[in-house]
Amino acid sequence: MIIIMGVLGYLCCCLAGLGIIPSAIGFFLARKSEKMYAANPELYDNASQIKTGKIVALIAVILNVLMIVRIIYLLSTIGWSEMSEEFMRAYEEAMEAQGQ
Repeated sequence: MIIIMGVLGYLCCCLAGLGIIPSAIGFFLARKSEKMYAANPELYDNASQIKTGKIVALIAVILNVLMIVRIIYLLSTIGWSEMSEEFMRAYEEAMEAQGQ
């Protein structure tokens, strides 16, 4: 579950940073699992999977935070109206290219 949440967060990082939700959940699940493993290591045999999931989730969290910072920077420097106009120009160009 931890790895799945981390990968889902990684895949969703380009959606305005919305991937931070599943990746943060995966990271916190990994931390919880590590504490449970530390308390009773003889009951578990998947310590390497927990560590891998934690790393994947941490990378996804970092990528999502960077995406959120980028969006905030773009909105503060360029502005919403300029970004939407640029999007519309690119969309119209794509539609023209597709129609030809």
